[in-house]
Amino acid sequence: MKLKALKERYGLDRFFLGERTVDGKPLTLNQRRIFILPTKRGLGFGLLILLLALIAFVYNNNLAYMLAFLLGSIFFITILHTYKSLAGLTIQEGQANPVFAGEAAGFGVHIDNPTSVERQYVQVKLKTVENFNLKANSKAHLTLYDLTQKRGWHPAGTVTVFSTYPLGLFRAWSPIRFNGKALVYPKPANQEIPFPETGSTQNQQGRFKKGGDEFYGLQGYQPGDPIKHLHWKAYAKGLGLFTKQYGGESSAEIWLDYGQAPGHSLEERLSHLCRWVVDAEQAGVSYGFILPGLRLEPGYGPAHYRKCLEALALF
Repeated sequence: MKLKALKERYGLDRFFLGERTVDGKPLTLNQRRIFILPTKRGLGFGLLILLLALIAFVYNNNLAYMLAFLLGSIFFITILHTYKSLAGLTIQEGQANPVFAGEAAGFGVHIDNPTSVERQYVQVKLKTVENFNLKANSKAHLTLYDLTQKRGWHPAGTVTVFSTYPLGLFRAWSPIRFNGKALVYPKPANQEIPFPETGSTQNQQGRFKKGGDEFYGLQGYQPGDPIKHLHWKAYAKGLGLFTKQYGGESSAEIWLDYGQAPGHSLEERLSHLCRWVVDAEQAGVSYGFILPGLRLEPGYGPAHYRKCLEALALF
């Protein structure tokens, strides 16, 4: 309880972790949210001032006094200018697009300068650092990247806005905890394997009227199939040789089933299933999707593709 009271009184959690954004609303940097400390250069500069003051006191040297007071004035005025380089800026978190595991997730940051003062040498840091200058009454839109390692939700974490303007003697910073998170899909397996031949597909192959003009799906190549109906896109990707099926009233499609995905662990099977989804979408195949407790009817296109990958990410 005492530690919690100290944190609330002195803002220790905000000092280290930053203030959390609320529902993506803009957050304005003010004296409560901006911290400032001297840099290594600033500490050296302060030590020089103390040394000059000591020399002036010991030797009663007016020139040394004047120089010490001049440098001291610059030292303290710099504090104000460094603080003003951040004060009044408005920070708002943007969107984060889904990525595959192992890729860098991008988190949007919107920065608004509603004042008549130009901001120079401002930096924003997540895992990467973005530098920018912001003119008076202008906005900046940045993307910060963080490398993902596993599927699921990847939180943005703490974003730090900081500046050492104008002389690099002080560092003013404001840590902000973003609530945003990026959805991370499983990493597709490197090895490309043929699509599964599910029972649901085989049982429907005799229930269509051949010779129609409507494309309804693919089936494994059999000797005697017309060459013009071969699905060369799938073959070029190493997925095996398939024949396009046409009919007047068919509903046979390829089913991507978790139960038929190769692998010894959950993540391996999800990785291979993710590979099937990606390849089926790129090959133009209509595909159904089956996970334990979930069944998506065959489809094709961005919406169906996204639903399948989201299910894999959150399984």
